[in-house]
Amino acid sequence: MSHPHDPDRRRDIAHVGPIELYTPVLEESRDFFVNVLALREVHRDDTSVYLHTWDDYQSWTIRLVRRDAAGIGRTYLRAAGPEARDRLAGQIEGTGPGPHRVVDDVRGLGEVFLFADPDGHEFGLYWDVEWYRPDASDTPALKNQAAAYPGRGANLRRLDHVNYLTADVPATSAFLSDVLGARCTEQIVKDDGGPQAVWYSVGNKTYDLVYTEDWTGTRGRLHHVAFATDTREEILRAADVCLDAGVHIETGPHKHAIQQTFFLYVWEPGGNRIEICNAGARLILAPDWKTISWTREERAKGQAWGLRTIDTFHTHGTPVVPPAS
Repeated sequence: MSHPHDPDRRRDIAHVGPIELYTPVLEESRDFFVNVLALREVHRDDTSVYLHTWDDYQSWTIRLVRRDAAGIGRTYLRAAGPEARDRLAGQIEGTGPGPHRVVDDVRGLGEVFLFADPDGHEFGLYWDVEWYRPDASDTPALKNQAAAYPGRGANLRRLDHVNYLTADVPATSAFLSDVLGARCTEQIVKDDGGPQAVWYSVGNKTYDLVYTEDWTGTRGRLHHVAFATDTREEILRAADVCLDAGVHIETGPHKHAIQQTFFLYVWEPGGNRIEICNAGARLILAPDWKTISWTREERAKGQAWGLRTIDTFHTHGTPVVPPAS
């Protein structure tokens, strides 16, 4: 079951920061994010490429890392301040799964406190950060914007959320609530009342970190990474852009019932599921928000406008788990 959120508790996490995504086809994945989704390459090394969404104030948004199998690497969380970072790190040390260590070699970040959730997904908590500095080719006209609007491809503005697959939804849910101080805004419940999927918010967005039960029982996998556009219309345009680029469109455009997110799901060349979404219109302003629960019967009605959920949405995750023989 979800854990109640104390409205008087300090919020020690400001927001989800940059992420790492593994891909076996680094250059093909890079071209997809740059040419189709309109991210900007800002740095590269022997094994990875750093990309930036146009209105991310930080120096990079996603690091594509060459690996034999697709999947999620580290998710970095920015603390609300230096004291909040130390306070939360101490809390994780005392109650969270180990091991933990501090590194200072992450590009564009200061000291990073590394830890894992109960399912084994890696996280990094940080405060010091290098801000994005546009050059002459992407300097915005308005100085309150990180970079110029690209006006091409999907025009992704920012990272929105990460949806992880987990072998133990209750354990990860408790960790998010009790240790990280996030709050569960919505959930899918099984017939016995236990959670099958949970949507957690670390700020005023409706959700930032999502955990869905992994039907294979595997630990540490990814369901999808989501990026936000300004409008629904840009998602419709993104569908045409992906169609012409030969990108695999899994489902959408359509609207979820849960969280009311307007969505398009595609698979990038490495096999990771990417959601292009418009979720920012809904905010959770109530400090005493009550978790919304969705039952199997309610989910059987399909998405908000009746679209049936495609089978691969329940079966595909990265790394891919071969079917049992």
